Amino acid sequence: MVQVGDVEDLEEDPATLIASCPGSRNVATPGRATLPAVPGYAWLSLTTDYGLSDGFVAACHGVVARIAPAVRVIDVSHLVPAGDVARGAAVLAQTVGHLPPAVHVAVVDPGVGTARRGVALGTPGGLLVGPDNGLLLRAASALGGITEAVELTSAEWFPDPSRTFHGRDVFAPAAARFALGAPLTDAGPAVDPATLVRLPEPVLVQGDGWLEAEVLTVDHFGNVQLAAAGSVLRQLGPVLRIGGRRAVRGGTFGDAPTGELVVYPDSADHLAVAVNGGRADELLGVTSGDVLRLE
Repeated sequence: MVQVGDVEDLEEDPATLIASCPGSRNVATPGRATLPAVPGYAWLSLTTDYGLSDGFVAACHGVVARIAPAVRVIDVSHLVPAGDVARGAAVLAQTVGHLPPAVHVAVVDPGVGTARRGVALGTPGGLLVGPDNGLLLRAASALGGITEAVELTSAEWFPDPSRTFHGRDVFAPAAARFALGAPLTDAGPAVDPATLVRLPEPVLVQGDGWLEAEVLTVDHFGNVQLAAAGSVLRQLGPVLRIGGRRAVRGGTFGDAPTGELVVYPDSADHLAVAVNGGRADELLGVTSGDVLRLE
């Protein structure tokens, strides 16, 4: 996989980086208010379900490099489970707020080549580019909400796209041009944000001393993230039961004895369940979309 620059390597002025790109325009960045406005974006991120065993990721990097060679690329993840839009949406939404202002490309696209739209979304904290299947909207909220939306239809920008590889032929080239400062409207007509596809709201029901919450994601370590804020933990007792098993309330994994469950607020400030030294998903027999009851 193509190596990317260090996220913390920001000594060079982003304006200098972008100005060196051919086609750069003097368009103010809708980035975070803490940074000065510069033409376009110095950074682009990629989140996909392409895996690492094929050349799909490298092809997207190559397209960006040919159009915008000075724009640096951050690979968020390419190991989102194939076609798992909800997982991709969670990964993206929980990551973009920690990245520099950027054009964020996300491709988890089981409907590629069908009537589903390709879109670009403007937000106060950056741009989002990808399929209109619910993948982008939680990230848009994390970046301050949608201020502009377009459908990616320009025949000039996308003259002969593959019907099965829009990441390479639509989303990557669009993102590279946006990074150079091209306005969203150059890529296609405006879209009413109210018409964008949304994922179903996750299950979350709370009662007196109990909680039922949908599993949002299971991470690499088997930790189970729930559709409840971390602050909910204060409303639960010090000792809980989950699926008939004892769990303790804590702040980190080591607050439970080895091999036992702990309920804690995770780094994204969601309620989560882990096993100290083990995998909570296996112990509880759950996966994304299941509902857990804590009491």
